[in-house]
Amino acid sequence: MGCVILRREKDGYEGKQGGVFSEGVSAESVGAKGLCMHVLHIPPNSKGEPHLHAGHESAIYVISGEHEIWHGDDLSSRDVLKPGDMVYVPANMPHMPVTGEEPVTVVVARTDPREQESVHLLRPRDEEYGEGYDKAP
Repeated sequence: MGCVILRREKDGYEGKQGGVFSEGVSAESVGAKGLCMHVLHIPPNSKGEPHLHAGHESAIYVISGEHEIWHGDDLSSRDVLKPGDMVYVPANMPHMPVTGEEPVTVVVARTDPREQESVHLLRPRDEEYGEGYDKAP
């Protein structure tokens, strides 16, 4: 098999962890064996589901939209992300995006070729997760 070109033809799907994922490189779409990569669109004034990727590392590139990533065992570590930033998320690291006034678009790559298989939700979004969880930044 040679190179496979994917062109956006569908609106995407809602991920377990929140946001809308455009179809991307994965085991399902191109037969990838060791990675997936897709574009994630996150609406303004929203929080994703607290989650981790069991046994898989992730990398995130911010295309547009300033927002926060909450991370760590209790999600108490919080960093502001801006367009052009890159983030490395170690395997099994709890994290979630929190948006402000603007929509966010990121490219996400992960060592799990099955896209959603390694996504493990930690708690329902409506349970408190540290100070300020119930408030957008």
